[in-house]
Parts: sequence; structure tokens; C-alpha cells
Amino acid sequence: MHLDVEDEATILPALEGCDAAIYLIHSIDDSDDYPEREARAAEAFVEAAERAGMKRIIYLGGVAPGGQPSRHLQSRLRTGEILRSGAVNTVELRCSLIIGSGGSSWMMVRDLAARLPAMLLPRWLRYSSWPVWIEDVVVAIVRALEMPLDGSAWFDLPGPERMTHADFLQRVAKSMGKDPKLVGVPVITPTLSSYWIALVTRASLALSRELVQGLQSDLDPSGELFWDRLEGEAPTAFQTAVYQALEDDAADSVPSPKLVHRMRARLQGEG
Repeated sequence: MHLDVEDEATILPALEGCDAAIYLIHSIDDSDDYPEREARAAEAFVEAAERAGMKRIIYLGGVAPGGQPSRHLQSRLRTGEILRSGAVNTVELRCSLIIGSGGSSWMMVRDLAARLPAMLLPRWLRYSSWPVWIEDVVVAIVRALEMPLDGSAWFDLPGPERMTHADFLQRVAKSMGKDPKLVGVPVITPTLSSYWIALVTRASLALSRELVQGLQSDLDPSGELFWDRLEGEAPTAFQTAVYQALEDDAADSVPSPKLVHRMRARLQGEG
């Protein structure tokens, strides 16, 4: 069944007969209007979900930053607001950086760690976040589908450790057997950082620019943690997550072929 959230005619036929939907749609590109297009898509999706009699929507969004949200983070938050404003019970899970093969933030960090023997340290690398493993995100999404909840709500979904983006980069590099030297140069602008990242990583300039803008303040949890709702679940240790992501990268596997098995084992209490 074809579904294009920017083509309203395709949404309702795709949702008919479905009890729940996992909304993983995010846009980052060079256009000036992608936040408006994201908002219109979310509005159309909510309307179609209501007409289809859907019972729950799970939305994977972004953490509200400590400072002024960048354009793409503001768009993530706005999308969550729109989805939660409808009649369909909606759970919004807010993550900062996700550790996992194929993810844009992970790709950027991994490429920087792998390719640079030394790196200038712009100011944005001094801010902090709580990186979370992709497997933990998947488990949270599955559990959110079944958890009892009166009305719509949002929850933060952090990893187990708070660290600066520079620490994140260095720890990934050391996990790869490398030790890049970081030299503090606070005068580097986000724009210059974007060009530099696009030059040495697989991230496009548009993606680099949006990601760097989103790292201009701390990405700390500001609401209820989803883990507090999940008995017997806790975020995986940072180092375990990094080693698994590197293993998946080496196998060129997105997602890991082991992911579904591990997720099922954890949900069944076997892992």
C-alpha cells in the first residue's frame, strides 16, 4: 500500500484497518519551507488517522534543547504537538543523539572519529546530550504501542550517560583504536563547521548545517523519562551501544540482522 504524507489522497486508504501507526517521518533539506511541509503532513496524517478509527500513534521526535531550538528541532517539536493535538492517543518519544548504523548523527560522528587524526574544537562540541542506542529506541517504541495511557503525552528517552559532544566523539574514536587530538578554537562558526563536516564525512552540506545548528545548546531531558514507565527496562550502557553500532557498520547492515531477535528476547524476558 502506497502512502505519501505529502499526498493526502494516499493517507486514509493506507491507514484503514490499522489500529496503530509509528510516525518516523523527518525532513532535512535545502528548502526554506520543509518545516511548513512537515507540519502540513502531520496535520493531514492526524485527520486521516481519526477518520480511520486508529487507536494510537507513536512519534519519534527530538529533545527540546536548553536554548533556542534550531529549525529542524523546532520542526520536530511542532510535529509532535500536531500529532498529540488530535483525537488519536499519541505517544511522543523525544531522543537526542541516536547511536546506530545508518543514523545521520551517528554517521557524522563515526566518520569524524575515523578520518581525523586531529580536530579543531568548535564551541558546539562543548554542549552535552544523552546518546541512546537504536535498539533501546526500538524497544521503547514497541512498549509504547501497548502501554496504558489516558490521553496523549510526550516523554524523554535519554541514554544512560550525559556527555559533551566532544566526549562522545573521543569515546567513539577510542573504540575504533584511534585517539584524535582536539584543539579548542571557539571562533569557528556553525557555518564553517558545516562545510568542514560535509568535506570529511558522508553527510551532505544541508544535513551538516542542520545537525550542527541543532547542537548549539545542551540536549537534556526536561520531562518525564519513558524508562520510568517501563518496569525491568533501562537504557543500554554507552560502550555496548557503540561497539554494536561499529559492528553493524563493519557488516554494512542497517538495521542489524540481530536487532529483531534481541528485541524479541528482551520483550519476552529472555535477554
